[in-house]
Amino acid sequence: MKKGLFSIFILFCSILVACSSDFDSNESRDDMANVSVDEESASEMADFGGDLYSVENDQQDIEQKEEYNETDNKEISNQVERKVIYTADLHIEVKNYQKTVNDIQNQVSKFHGYIVDSSMYEDQENESKHGQITVRIPQEKFQEFIKLVEEGSYKVLESSTSGQDVTEEYIDLESRLKSKRVVEKRLISFMEQAEKTEDLLKISSDLAEIQEQIEEITGRMKYLQNKSDLATVSIYIEENKVEFSGTGKDNLNTWDQTKQQFMKSINFLITAFSSLFIFFVGNIPVFILIGIIILVVIFSIKRRKGRQQKEN
Repeated sequence: MKKGLFSIFILFCSILVACSSDFDSNESRDDMANVSVDEESASEMADFGGDLYSVENDQQDIEQKEEYNETDNKEISNQVERKVIYTADLHIEVKNYQKTVNDIQNQVSKFHGYIVDSSMYEDQENESKHGQITVRIPQEKFQEFIKLVEEGSYKVLESSTSGQDVTEEYIDLESRLKSKRVVEKRLISFMEQAEKTEDLLKISSDLAEIQEQIEEITGRMKYLQNKSDLATVSIYIEENKVEFSGTGKDNLNTWDQTKQQFMKSINFLITAFSSLFIFFVGNIPVFILIGIIILVVIFSIKRRKGRQQKEN
């Protein structure tokens, strides 16, 4: 009896071992199949499609790094040469408008700057001029130029100077530009390796977008560089012809009064002659009619006298 039970137990264990070995073999076959599939996927990722995906991920990583590097950029900005955009607005009063404008133009040329725009208006009632001139001056000559303009004016009515620090923005643009250049270089490399038309179109689209971003960044950098290299000065000029005491009309010397009286006499004679000329020329038809009437009267009188003499 015991031998029979022992035989049944041995048979049962054998069945379990056999099932376990089958299960392990099936599982190993599945694992091998999965391994083969993974190898195929890996080989596919090694071709162009996988590389394109890696570039897109790289671009995202670069953009994330740009956000994380903001603190580093601020620290770097404290160590590099600062870029500050200076602007100034001046309102001055002068005795001679044109002379002041000429002096400003000469100073601008001397400092190797240039004039952005210039405008002038004339007040007929007060016989004075006023206008505005905007110039760009190298930053290192900025304060010196303002001082010269203020010293050359009769009175400074208003003066203001401001500066905008764009160092951090410029450094951030440099960092972004460097990152975009890396992506551009990779896309160009993949374009050279592309064989499929759809891959080529995809790369061309991505490359055009990256290059557009690069142009925007470089354009902004050039703008900031120009603005920080050359300060902008706007000058509003108002002419005021100041009359000092002793030079008014009632206080002129004898020679000045003589010249004025002589000019008045000449003007009177010219005006009188002009009026007479206009009177005679303009009334010629009237004079002709009056002359005819006078001739008729004279002829009638002489004819009557002749008759009277004959009768006598």
